[in-house]
Amino acid sequence: MPELKSEKIYLTKHLLFFEKFLLKKRKEILIILKEFLINKNIEDVLDIGSTEDTINVSSNFIIKNLGNYKDYKSISNQKIKSDFFSKKFHKSITEDFSDEDIKNMASDLVISNATIEHVGGLSNQIKMCRNIIKLSKKYFIIITPNRYHPLEFHTKIPFIHWFPKKIHRSILKIIGLKFFSFEENLNLLSKKDFEFIMRHLGQLDYNIRSINTFFIKSNLILLGKIN
Repeated sequence: MPELKSEKIYLTKHLLFFEKFLLKKRKEILIILKEFLINKNIEDVLDIGSTEDTINVSSNFIIKNLGNYKDYKSISNQKIKSDFFSKKFHKSITEDFSDEDIKNMASDLVISNATIEHVGGLSNQIKMCRNIIKLSKKYFIIITPNRYHPLEFHTKIPFIHWFPKKIHRSILKIIGLKFFSFEENLNLLSKKDFEFIMRHLGQLDYNIRSINTFFIKSNLILLGKIN
């Protein structure tokens, strides 16, 4: 992903009510994550897709509130300056990682929130997950919005993302949301898509949980373990 593209996703400050809504949902996700991580021997955590955005409180909220672990690291296609991370690697998660890269950044837990829908097509999403597994010593977590929730949280427009992707992208162009009409900027996943990616990577120990918004699954949370 080009660096400017990833920054554009966070360019505009959310309206106050929507920011409060996002924070509420991320707090619900945190409950599930902490339940999964309780009593697990974890020293270092690697965050995939960190952002330098300081406008929205919800940005980096999950990684910064995950728990009291010894080291936090970051891999991002943005230049991360925050001292929160002890190690920072400026690189896209869809690129190739050398053995030295993996040795330097591998962590007990690898986590990615709201990134996989922004890395491009299916082949890039598979490559991202493969790299996450390579970088994980023990556990991995990948979180993404559910394509089949009525509200699309990036454009904040309901229902049109249920059309075939080609039609959805054409509508976005027509109504002036050209940026999100490109697959490399927004490619939403359903639970079936998530499961397809995992099957493509072989036998993995994982399960997919979710949180609801308006009684419908709004966010998918993949919790995995390295065998």
